[in-house]
Amino acid sequence: MNGRVDTGRMQVERQGRVMVLTMTDPDNRNALGLKMMAAGRDALDEAAHDDGIGVVVLTGANGAFSSGGHLSNLYHHGNRSRSENRDGIERFHGWVRAMRECPKPIIAAVEGPAAGAGFSLALACDLIVAAEDSRFLTAYMKVGLTADGGASASLARALPPQLYAELMLTGGPVSAPRLHSAGVVNRVTAPGGALDEAVGWAQTIAEGPSGAMGRAKKLMELAYGSFATQLARESDLFVEALHHGEAKEGITAFFEKRPPVFHKG
Repeated sequence: MNGRVDTGRMQVERQGRVMVLTMTDPDNRNALGLKMMAAGRDALDEAAHDDGIGVVVLTGANGAFSSGGHLSNLYHHGNRSRSENRDGIERFHGWVRAMRECPKPIIAAVEGPAAGAGFSLALACDLIVAAEDSRFLTAYMKVGLTADGGASASLARALPPQLYAELMLTGGPVSAPRLHSAGVVNRVTAPGGALDEAVGWAQTIAEGPSGAMGRAKKLMELAYGSFATQLARESDLFVEALHHGEAKEGITAFFEKRPPVFHKG
């Protein structure tokens, strides 16, 4: 049965054996807030236990995948305790872990920007379909922060060392065609075509043996080492960065629309 439900900042739609999750926060280019994260986890839990769902597609509304975390929230986090800040990061990491542990394949359909935590979220999917004009940015370094959401593990698994270093140390951006040539993006489409391509591919995959695919996902995860351990390391270093003066300068500069000055001359 097909149907569409809006829950929190997430639209959930069934198209046959495919569940389409659409992040919807147009005022913030689908930034990842707590309501969106909770709704995403709930939808994945539903998909995991529903034999009528074979594949999940994750996308963003209004021509953007996701601009990442809310910098307006992070701006005030330097005044909070490290344990409070770690709890906030763990909300996001809980969603990422749910994606990695979901027995159903997940396909990201990317249009526009996938920045910071939005890029991490795309990488947490099993497959990526992207429009040729979409842009991927780790972005963290631009505001004095380090990666979260498993990006440091996902990119290390997928990229040559020099391209991995470029993304981690400069923040990007990098184009969908370049990531396609590196093997990170599976399929590139014309602008506006990512979702249709992803859903069509998902419908084909969903006709396969769901149990075997779930077991294959477990093997894939085990083959690369501990993703969970890297998430914990990212949480530690993200909180450390958030309490450093560089993050305060980087985030302040973002809102003041000027280049950050990390070193005083």
